[in-house]
Amino acid sequence: MSAISGTAAASDLQMDYMKLLVTQLQNQNPLEPMDNKDMSAQLAQFSQLQQTENLNKSFSKVLESVQRSYASSLIGKEVSFQVHASDGTIQTQTGEVEEVLIDAEGNVLLTVDDQQVKLADVTSIRD
Repeated sequence: MSAISGTAAASDLQMDYMKLLVTQLQNQNPLEPMDNKDMSAQLAQFSQLQQTENLNKSFSKVLESVQRSYASSLIGKEVSFQVHASDGTIQTQTGEVEEVLIDAEGNVLLTVDDQQVKLADVTSIRD
């Protein structure tokens, strides 16, 4: 989700740069004009930044898909996972994966013995 806002930010930054560039061109000293190479290099850098952020967004979608697929393959398997106990310690519990859920933030959750466990908290998997 942050990749989407990053892409929007890159577009906004590029638009702000274009406005600044137009203002600079309108107010430049005619005897010492701006160097075209510098302007072209800056535009190329902004374009590259935007393409990199779009690529990151695509990779993020692929990663989400792989995580969901992997989590689905855990249904029916016994997993061990870490939970925070009421006394503040971390305990390891074991149970069978019954269901895979995706929460509002896009996290992959496994339902194990009526508990929702983040995929990242799983420490071992047994058939």
